[in-house]
Amino acid sequence: MKDDKKPVPVDIESINLDLMKLKVTDMPSLLEYAHTVGGFSIVPTNEGQIKSHAREAMKEQTEEQLSLIFEQMKTLAKQVQDIKKRVHISDLIYNCELKFTPVIGKNYFLYEAGEARRYLSIISPKEWGDKLEDKFIAEVRLNADHTWKVINSTVEF
Repeated sequence: MKDDKKPVPVDIESINLDLMKLKVTDMPSLLEYAHTVGGFSIVPTNEGQIKSHAREAMKEQTEEQLSLIFEQMKTLAKQVQDIKKRVHISDLIYNCELKFTPVIGKNYFLYEAGEARRYLSIISPKEWGDKLEDKFIAEVRLNADHTWKVINSTVEF
């Protein structure tokens, strides 16, 4: 056996037992450092940095959600405007001369004769041809909820 592999006698008198007592604990889980070879060191973190990253992530997520809600609000506002427009057109049509019972889903034609007389017809401007004396206003369709939808129009409603 080589000399460097031979056991070395331990000098008991040179061991500082008081110092050894400071390096031993009954509850190793409370140590601030790893107490085994495979253990990891516990390093205090920078609390401010952690909070800063969390706030940035929170702000980004809430802004994204608010942006999505804003887009939904714009869609809802457009739907409200469309409904108001349908109600306005429906009121206009129900206040005009109507000599037949309209069928849901069918297209009809709104005309103006003079300044105050409007009427709904089943005859299109093309079918009238040159005989059309009244002003064509709009082609409309009766919806299932009995509101009217403008298909095409010569005036802005």
